Amino acid sequence: MTTSFPPPGDKAALEHGSAITPRFDANGLIACVATHAATGEVLMFAWMNAEALRLTLDTGTAHYFSRSRNALWKKGETSGQLQLVRELRIDCDQDCVWIKVDPQGDGGACHTGARSCFYRVWEDGKLVERS
Repeated sequence: MTTSFPPPGDKAALEHGSAITPRFDANGLIACVATHAATGEVLMFAWMNAEALRLTLDTGTAHYFSRSRNALWKKGETSGQLQLVRELRIDCDQDCVWIKVDPQGDGGACHTGARSCFYRVWEDGKLVERS
């Protein structure tokens, strides 16, 4: 399996071309937002390296890169909370990925057990947990 992607072309190719030419940051990462395919709920934000993005494209299952563990991470491999990718989009300058997923297992996305990593709301000067 090859994890490399072609280099970004000129502005027109980057913004309107049919090739995926991700612009990874200096650490070799690209931002990824995952939302629930059916509800649109934001589930999580994570990073992908070239290998994680390639595996996601090739397998249809979300893969990420854990900065804290410095390792590839197949979402749900140990928890059962796999994320089946229904749609993958990349933004106009190809430096951010958005995936729409069908969560598996108990439907959770957060390592805390919450459905979404965005389970707290800033309210009256403090963070309050909301489902």
